[in-house]
Amino acid sequence: MKVTRLHCTHCHTTIENQFEFSKFAALSKEQLHFAEIFITCRGNIKEVEKELGISYPTVRGKLTEIISALGYEQEKKTVAADKSKVIQMLENGEISSEDAIKLLKEE
Repeated sequence: MKVTRLHCTHCHTTIENQFEFSKFAALSKEQLHFAEIFITCRGNIKEVEKELGISYPTVRGKLTEIISALGYEQEKKTVAADKSKVIQMLENGEISSEDAIKLLKEE
């Protein structure tokens, strides 16, 4: 689908052309809100957890959904690296064993 017409309701100017959608136009309002929070937290998952009041696995799940909605595939190398990170976070006491189990089952 392409946008072919833009119209200003204030000054009644109309522009016709073939406009392209941004990949971000495919995201839901909730996904866009999450992406904004993620960016303002500079990608720090712990800060996103605090800001939204959600768990680490939920943050990871929402991020994975957005990556998929934007048309990107998660590489298998990333999954292996994520498992190591989950184990490291568990060892450091950053996440609970329940969160670690959820994360490892997701991947």
